Amino acid sequence: MENASKALLMAAGVLIGVLILSLAVYLFTTFGATSAELHQLNEENDIHEFNIQFTQYEGKTDVTIYDIITVAGLARNNNEYYGYNDDTDSKNQNNFYITVNFVGRENNLQRADKKDRLTELLTEEALTQNTDESYQTISGNSATDTTNRLPTYRCETTISTVTGRVYRVNFYQK
Repeated sequence: MENASKALLMAAGVLIGVLILSLAVYLFTTFGATSAELHQLNEENDIHEFNIQFTQYEGKTDVTIYDIITVAGLARNNNEYYGYNDDTDSKNQNNFYITVNFVGRENNLQRADKKDRLTELLTEEALTQNTDESYQTISGNSATDTTNRLPTYRCETTISTVTGRVYRVNFYQK
């Protein structure tokens, strides 16, 4: 009888040990899944914050050359951060390279994110005088004031289905 009671105590000890191990495994997997969800939410938030820098211009009717220069500067900083340069061949939605283009009235597509192109944009487009009503007056004093008028653009962004990040921004002159 004494051996039977010792066997029952040993069996109870093994069962309690198995229960404790099962509880530990359950808690480990639960906390691991929660951690993975939090990590995924942080990644999605980071991507959203990145994209908002570019998508904030979409749908606006008063985007000027200065806004294009701002977006092109952000794209250049991103491309330099990831080690891309103007000669990079792999410019597609599978990586983090961003292209910024603008299309003038003559439907000529020009890259705005290339090196030295930002200062050219200012001198070519932004400083030209124009009396067209699609140009925005900077001074704001008078609608008849044709000095300091800037062309306005509309913006379209393209988001990668692979990375979820903006990879192309196009500005079209109105």
